[in-house]
Parts: sequence; C-alpha cells; structure tokens
Amino acid sequence: MVLMLTSAFGPGELQKGTVTGQVVTAEGQPVEQVGVMVKGSTIGTNTDAAGHFTLQVPAGKSTLVISYLGVAPQEFAVEIQSRQTLMLPTVTLPQSAQQLAEVKVTATRTINQKPTLIGKMPVRPLDLPQSVVSISQETLEQQQVLHLSDAITNVSGIYVTSTTGGTQEELGSRGFAYGSNNTFKNGVRFNNSIMPEASSLESLEVLKGSAAILYGNVAAGGVLNLVTKKPRFEQGGSVALRTGSFGFIKPMFDVYGAVGQSEKVAYRLNGTYECSDSYRDQVQSNRVYVNPSLLFKLTDKTNLVLEGDYLRDNRTPDFGVGAIDYQILEARSRFLNAPGAQNATQQTSATATLTSHLNDAWQIRAVAGFQRYENELRSASRPTSINNGTMPAVGKVGTPGYVPAHAKSSLYGDWGRNLQRTKTAENYYLAQLDLTGSFRTGFLNHTLLLGADADQYQTNTLAYVAQAYDSINVLDRSKVLGQPAGRVSSYEALLRNTRTLGNTRRAGFYVQDLLSISEKIKLLAGVRWSYQETPSDVYTYAAPNASGVIVATVKENRRYDNAFSPRLGLVYQPIKTTALFASYSNSFSPNTGIDATGANLAPSLIDQFEVGVKNDLFKGALSANVTAYRIVNSNQAQTIQQFISGTDTPNPAWNRNYPTAQELAGEVTSKGVEVDIVSKPYQGWSFIAGYSFNHTAYTKSNIYENGSRLRYNPAHTANLSLFYNFGNTFSDNTFLKGLTAGVTGYYVGDKLAGRNTRLVDASTGKSFNDAFKLIAIPDYVLFDASVGYSYERLSLRVKLANILDELSYNLHDDNSVNPIAPRNFSATLSYKL
Repeated sequence: MVLMLTSAFGPGELQKGTVTGQVVTAEGQPVEQVGVMVKGSTIGTNTDAAGHFTLQVPAGKSTLVISYLGVAPQEFAVEIQSRQTLMLPTVTLPQSAQQLAEVKVTATRTINQKPTLIGKMPVRPLDLPQSVVSISQETLEQQQVLHLSDAITNVSGIYVTSTTGGTQEELGSRGFAYGSNNTFKNGVRFNNSIMPEASSLESLEVLKGSAAILYGNVAAGGVLNLVTKKPRFEQGGSVALRTGSFGFIKPMFDVYGAVGQSEKVAYRLNGTYECSDSYRDQVQSNRVYVNPSLLFKLTDKTNLVLEGDYLRDNRTPDFGVGAIDYQILEARSRFLNAPGAQNATQQTSATATLTSHLNDAWQIRAVAGFQRYENELRSASRPTSINNGTMPAVGKVGTPGYVPAHAKSSLYGDWGRNLQRTKTAENYYLAQLDLTGSFRTGFLNHTLLLGADADQYQTNTLAYVAQAYDSINVLDRSKVLGQPAGRVSSYEALLRNTRTLGNTRRAGFYVQDLLSISEKIKLLAGVRWSYQETPSDVYTYAAPNASGVIVATVKENRRYDNAFSPRLGLVYQPIKTTALFASYSNSFSPNTGIDATGANLAPSLIDQFEVGVKNDLFKGALSANVTAYRIVNSNQAQTIQQFISGTDTPNPAWNRNYPTAQELAGEVTSKGVEVDIVSKPYQGWSFIAGYSFNHTAYTKSNIYENGSRLRYNPAHTANLSLFYNFGNTFSDNTFLKGLTAGVTGYYVGDKLAGRNTRLVDASTGKSFNDAFKLIAIPDYVLFDASVGYSYERLSLRVKLANILDELSYNLHDDNSVNPIAPRNFSATLSYKL
C-alpha cells in the first residue's frame, strides 16, 4: 500500500503540523508498512504493526491520497495549522482480509523496519537502542532448517553451548546461557530441555542484550522467541516428505483456511512425524508433533487467537565419545551408553492471545498460557572417571624392554557404568497484560507500554539411586571385564532416592516510554519491579522397613526475592535510514545460597552497556548493523573462605555456624562486538552475513585466576548465506524460472570446555594442586549447499550439509562429548494444496 499526501507549498507554509491516523482492512485489521509521504518531497513515514502513522507536514491545505495494489486511489482533503495535531478518521481499504493475505509484503521490510512480537511495542527496531534480529519463514525454508541450531546460524553472537545427552540444544549469547527462562514460543516461556519443532515456525526473533524489563528473570545475553504459523482466511496448505542420511524420514502437512465460509473464524493445522537412526552407533529417535490454531474475529477491532501444540519425543540418550584426563577420545560413532537407555518426553502447550484496538492510538493485549512437560530418563551415568591406566617407567632408557612413564597400561579406558533414572513433571502457567499507545505532550511524541505479568512453575522431580551395572572399555567394546558385585540388573530395580517439589511464583509490573524529542532524537526509558518466590521441598527416601513401607524425610527451603530493573537508551537518527544508539540496562539473577548470617543470599545485579549503529542502505536493499557491548556481573556469588585466599590468615567474614555461606563479591565481565548484514532480494540475489567477537572472563574471583575465560563461549563466530533465484533473470525460460540455489557457511572459533582450573579450595581458601583442566574445542567451518526447483504446485529441495566433513564437538564439562554431524544429505518433496 502507498499512502500519499499531495500539496503545493508556498513561502508562508513552512511551519509544520502533525497528522496521525490508522489504516485498516474492511474487517478492521491493521495494515502494516503503509507508506505515508508528501508528494514531491522526501517527507514520509510508514505505518507500524498496529496500522498507525504519525507524520509532520507543512501547514496548509493538502489532499490525502491512499492507494494499494489493485485498489483505486482514495482522496481526502485535509487542512492543518502550524503546530496543530490532526487525527484523521480511520482509513479503511475496500478489500477483504482474504484478498489482502494473497499479497506478500514481507520482502518490502528490512530487519530494522519490521516490529517484532518479542519487543512488545509496535515500533521499528530502528527506533530501539538495542540489537534486534528476525529470521523470516522464507529464509528458514530456503535453508531447509531442521533444528534450531540450523536457524541461529543466521544471527551473529548466538551459538550452541552444548548438547548434553544429545537430547537438547543448549544455546548461549554474549557469554550467558539461554535457559528455559530465555526461550519463548509466541511470547510465552518454553521449556527448551527438548528440541523444538522447526517445521512449525513462521519466524524466529532474537532480542539481544537485556530483556529483564520486559520479561523479568532472564539471563543477560538476550531472549529468543519462536513464532509459529498463524491461521489464514484463504484456503491453502501443503504436504511434504523429507528424507535423508541415516534413515531419516519426515512426512509433514500444513493446512489453513476459513472455517466453512466464515469471515470471522479461521484455522491452521500443521504437524509432522519423524524417525531416524544416527551417525552415532545405536542411537535412534522418533517424534510426533501437532500444532493447531484458531483465529476469532470477535469484533472489527478485537481478535482472539488460540494456539496449541503437542510434541512427543523419544530418543536414545547419548553422552558422546568420552574423555580421559580431559583429553577427547577422538571418534564420531563410538557409543557408550547402556542397553535400553531412553529419553522419553511429552510436551503440551496452549496459548490464548486477545488483542483489542481501543481506538486509533491505543491497544490492549492479554495472553494466557499453559504448558505441561513430562520426561523420563533411563541411562547410564555420564562417562566420568575413566581409567587413564598410566604407570611408572620400566627399565632404563636405551635398554631392551624399556617402557616410558605414562604409557597406557592394560587398564587404559576401563570404566564402570552405573544406571540412573529420573522422572520429571512440570506445569507452567502464565498471565500477561500489556497496554500500548501513542500520544503527545507538548513537543514530545510518546509510545507507551504499561504491563504486568505473573507466572508459576510447579515441578515434581523423582530421582532414583544410581547403582553399578557393569564395566566396559570405552576404546575396545569387545574387551570382557569382570562385573561388579551386587550389580543392578535393570532400571526397574533402582530404588527411589529423592523427590523434589518446587512451586516458583513470579510477578512483575513494568512501564516503558519511547519519547520522540524530535524527528532525529528518541529516548527510551523504563523500569520493572519483579517479585519471585522459590519454595522447594526435598523428600529423601530411606530403604523399605520391615513392614515394606518406604519412609521419606523432608527438607524445606523458602526464598523470596525482589528487584528493580531500569533501562535507559538514546537513539540519534541523522537521516531516516540510519540510527546511532547507546543504552544502559540492569537485570537480576537470583542466587540459591545463604549469606554469613544464614539468610537467603540476595540476587546478583548485572549492568549492561550497549552502543551501535543501524543502517538501511541503498534504499532499503541492504541492512547493516554493528553493536558493541559490555556486561558486568560485579556482585557474583562466591563462597566465603575460612582463610584469606592463599594464606593462613583467618578471614573475619567467615562464620563457623554457616561454613558454606556465600557473599556477593565476585565479578564476571563479558564484552564483544556483533555485525549483522541482511539484504532484501535484488535481481534474484539475497544474502545474510554476520560476525561476532566475545570475551567473557572472571575479572574478580577468590577461586579462579582473574582473566580466565568462562567455558562454552566461542571467541569468534561468522556466518554467510547466499541464495539466487533463477526465475528473476530467466523468467521467460520455462525450466529455469523455477530454480533456486544457495550456499551457507558458519564458522565457530576458539571455544573451551572441561573445568576451569581452581587456584584455591573454595571453602578454606588454602592453595592446592587442582586436577581440573580446560579442554580446547577444535574450531570448524560448516559449508552447506542447497538446490530447489518448483513447477506449478510441486517443488523439490535438496541439501548437502557439512560438505567438508568437519569434525568437532559440543561439550558439557568433560562428560558429554558429542561430535557434530558428518557430511549428510536431505531432500524435501512438497505439494501445495
């Protein structure tokens, strides 16, 4: 859509007024990215996600002209005086939602122009003092994304930290882990202990840096939001079959349309079944996923969206190839788990989102969510304490029979396996209310967010006593070893150990205002107050007594925390397509220990500083953003030592009544630079590129060496994705116009795992010879190539991944050493309904 204002200007008409308004469809739905400009000038703007626009125009009489693809222009006469604000009546397009949905407009918006759900405000990322990146469905389909780890390669500075047990992908950014608190689906927290289903995604949103003001207890690196496919009123859909290496098979379906002939109710249903073997010996997986959703148009200005999904995921837990004395046992296929090992998970969620436009300037959004997560793990314990089998030198150098020291003995690689079992059930509830609106006070234009949220985690975790099962040699599985006395024969024979009941409750209130001081200067200011309760009851089971009753004792723990999280940012836009920004924000991280008085330890407060520049270049054909940041946790929890570190001098802060007490005296600092470059399609070409540098280290510690890096965070990452659509150039060629091809590259640099070497004992402060060591993870470059061809309703995509057959690992400590996938292929055949 193009929205134009025509006027003839004279010398006396240089004073300006402000025109505001909203553009909606015939059904009352807001229309985003409507151009608003004064004909014959460079004065212009775009409507936001709510269809609103604000434009300063010269005083006098003008004619408002509205047009859209295939729609006859509409004209409105307006007259405005100097410094006056004129609110236009709602502009309605003479088209239905079904017709509008057939026109794709996503390519017209840059990553700096498209508002995101994760930001909670209907403003462009260009106006925010923070790095925001959104990955579109088109990109996800081009790259044939299967896992979340495939998608995040398009965003600088977000990476896989580990894949513990091979059952999940743990992510991180800017030196901090993305736990379940930092992962969202449609704005609701999502338990990421299971691999999410990528085929249901409409887009992927990343809000880098601090998000504490919007979401409360989140880690400092940023938040990730998975946006699933939404209902449509036009009938359509697709069916597809994906197959690939290692016996991979994945049928998929996606259907949508109006319910009956209704113009008020639409639906969408997508789902998939997946089964596969693996490049890892004896590893298998299968999963079922269904994602239904409904859209109700309750009134012209009020919509209700109901979304749900169900995921059942069963796979072999796999802690990798093992390590001896912090040395990786290089291999790709070696499997060390016990027979019958399985990780079985079911996750069900439901979300209701009510959106109502109170008037042209104000909108209210209410969200209610529920999630049920169930998991049972049956597995051998992680491969630790594997015998290194070293022995002293035998004989003299140069004489027959000499064996040097540290040679591998016959015990080298022997490992006693224990069986373990856990059951976890979790209920999660969320309620959230946001009010957003725009208004003017004097010369200031405001975009205001007022919100409140409350959520609750109810967890029930049952852990069984790990018991000896057998002994193996991790390097030679054919080697026969003696079995331990009293070994357990099966998972069912394990006895219950502990049951932990948690009931975390959180609540928050927040306000945030984006003030437009002038056309070039914007100020973002806000604050959140958060409250959190963390009760936990641990039941410890004793052996069955004479009457056969299992007795349990209980230990209760109660925590109550609250904190303020402020945010302040400044944006300067010297021209409409460039923004320079600087921001400060603060977040909090609850601690689990006690202080020297026995009271619950206060939360750690984390300061974040960020500066950067955002550019839309070449008339929006290319977006190039650069961000630099510094994140400081200056009051990290660390153990109060009995003696001054490294000496025999008593520490006056130590209390013998609370020998495990902690203090907020440590410091961790993360600093780095990120670059994101994204193009719009141009003559068939499109590309995404990025680079990140990060250094996260202990800068004040009573245990670790100052300056030593934290584990799992790569110092460098780089990404490049280049695609070409032959149809743009060879549109007259019947064969070539359906052909696309592309390559992607992803580099992961210097990264550490293992365990940081300790200088002193954590509890006493005395120096000691630490056995802990760090493991340097090999850097690697992944190159993928893909080709796609479409003919009428039929399409075929083929992908070759890890073309160079690179070998590296994802590590957790030294006990889950998981190799990355070797060279592999996949092919997807799909048919549009």
